[in-house]
Amino acid sequence: MATAFSSDGAAALRRELRPGAAAPRRDLDGFYEMGRAAAFVRDGGFRKVSGGGGCGAGGCGSASPVPHPRRPPQVALQFPDELLADAAAVAARMEAATGAEMYVLGDTTYGSCCVDEVAAEHGGAQAVLHYGPACLSPCGKLPVLHIFGRQPLDTARCAKAFRELFPERQRRVVVLSDLGYAHAMGELEQQLCPEYPNIVFSRVVCGDPPGPTQPGEVRQFGRQFCVEAPGGLEDCAMFYVGAEGLALTSFMLTWNRCPFSSFDPATGCGRRETLSVNRALMRRLYLVERARDAQVVGILVGTLGVVGYLAVLQHLRELLRWAGKRSYTLAVGKPNPAKLANFLEVDIFVLVACAQNSLLDSSDFYRPVVTPYELELACNPAREWTGNYLTDFRDLLPGACAHVELPPAVPAAEAVPDISLITGEMRATHLCDPPTAPQLPPSTALACRDQTRALAEISPAASFLESRSWRGLEQRLGQTPVSKAVQGRRGIAIAYEDEGREQP
Repeated sequence: MATAFSSDGAAALRRELRPGAAAPRRDLDGFYEMGRAAAFVRDGGFRKVSGGGGCGAGGCGSASPVPHPRRPPQVALQFPDELLADAAAVAARMEAATGAEMYVLGDTTYGSCCVDEVAAEHGGAQAVLHYGPACLSPCGKLPVLHIFGRQPLDTARCAKAFRELFPERQRRVVVLSDLGYAHAMGELEQQLCPEYPNIVFSRVVCGDPPGPTQPGEVRQFGRQFCVEAPGGLEDCAMFYVGAEGLALTSFMLTWNRCPFSSFDPATGCGRRETLSVNRALMRRLYLVERARDAQVVGILVGTLGVVGYLAVLQHLRELLRWAGKRSYTLAVGKPNPAKLANFLEVDIFVLVACAQNSLLDSSDFYRPVVTPYELELACNPAREWTGNYLTDFRDLLPGACAHVELPPAVPAAEAVPDISLITGEMRATHLCDPPTAPQLPPSTALACRDQTRALAEISPAASFLESRSWRGLEQRLGQTPVSKAVQGRRGIAIAYEDEGREQP
């Protein structure tokens, strides 16, 4: 079955927006916490210069008798797609309340949960107001204030569902929530704590909290909580408040030894999560085996704002060089099947992204996409599968809690043979650094075509090109007859105007 890498765009035109996405909200002040956002802008000093004449998103500033060039915006507002309908109204109210220029980011470079510092810096912003769901990854360039949006939550109904799921009052339970419902966790805690003495509510933490981690303390996914159970987190159950999505999937894979239950505020129903975590982990471990078989790896840059992304890129390059694999670093923005299908010589991709976006479902992709942790499992023999799944790539860096040093490399003749569980073929692991390109003697003579074959021996990309029957357009100088220009085809590549007509 062929895979379609393009469409005519009709599906996008017929797509219906989710309920509530088209109409602006009425309670903007409460949902977007205008008071807290305005205080952040005023306290940070992100103001207009007196006498400026720039126009912001909500109108023009005070006019100046002497013309001044337009100054860059001061504060960038980043909205996800489902909240863009409120962007103009929010920007106008923020400008009126603070006197600062507001700049709405039209589109994010990568996932909407990450702060797009690159786009904000292109607009000259001095700070970012990030609205909607967030991965809460630490940023190192601009001051950021997260406004999650106050989603309504029926705490009485949620508490009732909790009691039905956990009838045993002495059960140790950790309560997690979607960021949109974090504002209501205090009220829910007041209802449940008197009945459940061993219940623990997580706190939302933006960035890395200062100080070392205390015994029993857990800091992951922008959540922080302390577990006092004798067996640690494995003795606890998890209760998640929010709809099914990437956040819940990441929680269940990371804490895969804990039973999960959830409450969906949209439906008002609680349930025990029946997602087969073991099946999902088996799928991820299968991708690890695919990464062991790969010879050419494409490193996808999925973030430019998370602290440590440059360090992990270098770490992955060194890891692949030690394992004897070729690597290419690719910056393609938001990855999709059509983009990655252009790199046919790449056997597998590794996505460097935030903890929430790193688990990319690549079932529709031409080549699989793995996480940095899965690539380490494939290429670093010193790292063993312990049952703990890591989604934050910063845990793999030197000095982090889960860093594992590479063992000394051995010559290829002394490498331990290994059998692929997918192809059944023998492969050699623990290879030394791959050979470098041979130094050709300096010469002014034209290079012969046989050097392409020599280059193919050390370059997988050149070897792949050598095996193809069509290698691109050739000049064929003197072999093509000269002809006059004629009228060409009109239209776009997937629908020319003369398509479907009978040719004479």
